Amino acid sequence: MYLLLFKNFIRSQSAYLGMLFLLLSGLVSIFVGRQFINKQKATIEHTAIYQREHIQRYTGYIEKDLGLLLYYLKFGLVNQTDHLNALSIGQRDVNPSIQNLTIRNLEGQKYDTDLQNPVSLLLGSLDLGFVIIFLFPLVIISYCYNLLSEEKEESTWILLSVQSPSPFRILYKKFVIRFAVIAGVLLFLIILAVPLLDLSINRALAGFFLVSLFYIIVWFAISFWVVSWNKSSRAGAARLLFFWIVLTVILPAVLNHFILSQYPLPEALDTAVEQREAYHEKWDTDQKPTLEKFYKHYPQFRSYGFPKESFNWLWYYAMQQMGDDESKIQSDQLKAKLWKREEMSRTLSYFVPGLHAQLQLNDLTGSGLADQLRFTKAAEHFHESKRLLFYPKIFANEPTGSINWKQFQLEYYNEKSKVNWLVMLGPLLLFSLLFYFMGSINFRKQAAL
Repeated sequence: MYLLLFKNFIRSQSAYLGMLFLLLSGLVSIFVGRQFINKQKATIEHTAIYQREHIQRYTGYIEKDLGLLLYYLKFGLVNQTDHLNALSIGQRDVNPSIQNLTIRNLEGQKYDTDLQNPVSLLLGSLDLGFVIIFLFPLVIISYCYNLLSEEKEESTWILLSVQSPSPFRILYKKFVIRFAVIAGVLLFLIILAVPLLDLSINRALAGFFLVSLFYIIVWFAISFWVVSWNKSSRAGAARLLFFWIVLTVILPAVLNHFILSQYPLPEALDTAVEQREAYHEKWDTDQKPTLEKFYKHYPQFRSYGFPKESFNWLWYYAMQQMGDDESKIQSDQLKAKLWKREEMSRTLSYFVPGLHAQLQLNDLTGSGLADQLRFTKAAEHFHESKRLLFYPKIFANEPTGSINWKQFQLEYYNEKSKVNWLVMLGPLLLFSLLFYFMGSINFRKQAAL
């Protein structure tokens, strides 16, 4: 029976067009992802070369004044890109993957990023995650919207009812065949991506496939429920498209607006203004109050005292430090609100399958807001470690030649979210069971009649 139903399905033009559409869009998305990864690799390689040449150049120019040298020198920290990121680019095309930092004030450097084409950012990236979240459901709808209504409109359902003791089982089998075809296309694209993107076969890749598969099951369950209403083909298509628009476009947009309104970020501007004012106003004040605040932050440096020169690097870097210290309240509030946005997004995503799947795919590929916030925190520790390394040498007027500058290579951050299978797959499974259960009730009622 399954073989016969499969042959009937595969002969239809809609089956070929649907599979071709998914395969072509999936293939394009894989190459878009590969282009993104190659661009990231090239940027990292260029940055590593630039940092090495940058340090060599400036240490050659400035041989005695370490404070002046470190005014210019930049040190890079890379948020290492896993090749799996090519499947779901997420926010990696917006947020900086490389932080090039001097030991001067951090808040003025922390959110620097590359210039991007705003039109391309508005349209987003055609990655495989986009194809799965938005395009796979459309093909599922085209395969399933008329499974029952077509039989009734062509008057073949009565014949099936007479010849088969349980005609609804044939309907179940049709759903199973279409699910097998869609799941096969998904598996083929994942398998194809492994050599094309040089992916590692690991838990993250398995998680990506399972989240995608469970998301597809949700849409088959929704289709099963709508078909169980026993309406016309036109009505079934309209209802399924309505659910697609609501679940993939309207609800995520409404929730995003709600989250933004709940946690506005005036602190972003306040931090920048406070940091600049805290630094610049120190030029017009006495050195001693600035140094007192600096020694309160770093009591280990109090032995350097209060230099009498009108300008000295101890006072200058103390001013830089005060710019960060006096904007710390706004900076902490900004980070706290960003984390609250992330937490609320995850909580609300439990009720929106597409949003939940997108967040989980971003987690698995290290391209979500949580990953960026952790990277920003790592950049803060990186910056602080460089300050603590160089401050004593600057304040002691050590010569630049006393430091082995070749040791300062590009550093890498590579911490990813842990895989929680229950949180990742549980909501999608519950959605699937809910819609399947409601559809089964409707079919049982019809069978009883």
